[in-house]
Amino acid sequence: MKTGCYTALATPFTADGVDYESLERLVQFQLAGGITGILAVGTTGESPTLTWKEHNRVIETVAGKTRGKCLCIAGTGSNNTHEALAASRHAAEVGVDAVLLVDPYYNGPSSLEIRREYVEPVARAVPSLSVIPYVIPGRTGAQLLAEDLAIAAKTCPNINTVKEATGSLDNMRRTRVCCGPDFVILSGDDALTYDMMTDPRIRAAGVISVMTNVAPAAVAEMVRLIADGKPEEARILKSALSPLFGLVTVKTTEQTPSGEVACRARNPLALKAMMTILGMPSGGCRRPLGKMTKKGLDVVLSALRQVQADNPEILAPVADFFNVDIAARLEDPSVLTGLCYEGY
Repeated sequence: MKTGCYTALATPFTADGVDYESLERLVQFQLAGGITGILAVGTTGESPTLTWKEHNRVIETVAGKTRGKCLCIAGTGSNNTHEALAASRHAAEVGVDAVLLVDPYYNGPSSLEIRREYVEPVARAVPSLSVIPYVIPGRTGAQLLAEDLAIAAKTCPNINTVKEATGSLDNMRRTRVCCGPDFVILSGDDALTYDMMTDPRIRAAGVISVMTNVAPAAVAEMVRLIADGKPEEARILKSALSPLFGLVTVKTTEQTPSGEVACRARNPLALKAMMTILGMPSGGCRRPLGKMTKKGLDVVLSALRQVQADNPEILAPVADFFNVDIAARLEDPSVLTGLCYEGY
């Protein structure tokens, strides 16, 4: 994979299923924003709640709309190697450039098993594609370690990239040591992209981003500035984008009859609320993800208002492409209808 900014695309829904017409519009918006590539059916695309029929059709749709315009990555990971193999072969058949393999979740294989029984078999089955392990132990409860990743990269040349979402800069530095100078490390965390790309012991090549769903041009420009050796200019843009980067997971403290509890609205819950507020097609999340709390929605709205007030150019492409008045929508209470629970 090459240096750049990739969007982990949200999957829009209707009451009856995937909204494929809106999916195509979202792809077109990303292309207009100058994105390097699009990831179809990652975590942001709600892969856990799609049927495999829907999953494959979303990949077919995105692959068809991106061909010759930007790179296409298909999320084909599973905690079942048989499923991952079938999905990866299908992705190869429809013309994607790479597949993303999230570490197997719940059944919790060791790093050795992830490598030998999952990543390497898929890589051998689709030798024409880049195979990107997605290391995110906070969601999966398992982790492909840097040492095993390095072995896999030597065993299978098409394992040349990792999506790094451990949140540990030390782990990323270890990956660089083990995997060598030419191995591609992509950030899986918007808020850490700047640090990962500017750290000489990590040298990340870009990001697979959540917030590019709403700000593709701005995030892509930040990545380009860092790659071009202009970290100070990139840092200014990072500061402007920080309120959005802070919304990937929204943490609040909620009051219940038995006392206070911590609540985490995890991706893509806040993202889809944001897309609805801005007038982009979204359709909300599929259960068991639900809605924001009132406090959580207030955090989202406050961040959007801050970006619009301080750096309106960041969201201007949304206004232009979707023909919406963002300033007006941010002050219209009716836009928020149905986006949060009434009470805890």
